[in-house]
Amino acid sequence: MGLVETVSSQLKDAMKARDKDRVNGLRGIRAAFIEALKEDGSETLPDEKAMTILRRLAKQRKESIEAYDAGGRPELAEAERAELAVIEGFLPQVADEATTREWVAAAIAQTGASAPADMGKVMGALMKAHQGVLDGKLANRIVRELLG
Repeated sequence: MGLVETVSSQLKDAMKARDKDRVNGLRGIRAAFIEALKEDGSETLPDEKAMTILRRLAKQRKESIEAYDAGGRPELAEAERAELAVIEGFLPQVADEATTREWVAAAIAQTGASAPADMGKVMGALMKAHQGVLDGKLANRIVRELLG
């Protein structure tokens, strides 16, 4: 069963269980999937594309949480956190800082980077090798630290 079918199945289960937060999160995911299907007129959505959509949704939720927290709207931030938790349930776990440091060191050695100007080469190699399991912000900070 693909991601689209899994989300639809879990949505039905959450509706039966009357789990409001989970229903809202799954409905948001399903709406994004349906929108992607309508864009290219296809009948199915490959799991790779679905994962890309999930990553985008997670990033949007994180940005919204920051904005709501900064704006003094804790109730809206909490709703976004609940949706983010549902979305992250479908995403693979991102690497921790220690693992990311190892990957960054390897990428620096592989690309021969030695100055902050080489950051683009290092980040490109990292993102290509570890797409989906690498926290870009953390990697960026570590690369700046090691090349700076």
